[in-house]
Amino acid sequence: MNTQHFSTKERILGAAEQLFAQHGFAGASLRQVTAAANVNLAAVNYHFGSKENLINEVFRRRLDELNSHRMHALEQAAQRPEADLEDLLAAFIRPALDLSLDRGGGGAFVRLLARAYAEHNDALRKFLSDNYGYVLKRFHSAFAQRLPNLDKEELYWRLDIVAGALTYAMADFGVIKRKTGVTEQQHRERAVEHLIRFAAAGLRAP
Repeated sequence: MNTQHFSTKERILGAAEQLFAQHGFAGASLRQVTAAANVNLAAVNYHFGSKENLINEVFRRRLDELNSHRMHALEQAAQRPEADLEDLLAAFIRPALDLSLDRGGGGAFVRLLARAYAEHNDALRKFLSDNYGYVLKRFHSAFAQRLPNLDKEELYWRLDIVAGALTYAMADFGVIKRKTGVTEQQHRERAVEHLIRFAAAGLRAP
């Protein structure tokens, strides 16, 4: 791949991620993105075609890698006969919280993800469902094997709530802040442990 081509596209994606996270999808204009990326509008049109496609590609850049890690972790857990519900939850939760620690823009993407939940962008929701819905289905299937008492709809409800709690934890919206002397990694690890225990109890509830 041409280095300049890659560099321009990555600059646009990085600038868009920051601006969409800060101002929202409607609030950040393409002109703001081009100014921040130091490119012209023609470059955005060449690489992405439209603002909607740019938004989609900002998500694809992070979610492809995130869900690759999730699926790999799920496959590893599924291969172990002794793997329990907590192991499956770790495969879903830990890669996402690791992303929030990524110094290469992970924090901005987490805020962007929170906006995606809050803003009613039907086109984006369709894109996420069409491209990443299979991930939730795979996890649903794995959880269903260990939770035979729950019907399909009830399990989807509970997984949706788990995903919401995970997004909240990723965005660090909570009242529990990192203590002095505790590293960010240690703080996130505690968040992982608490969220797994909480989610496991919710999934196992009658």
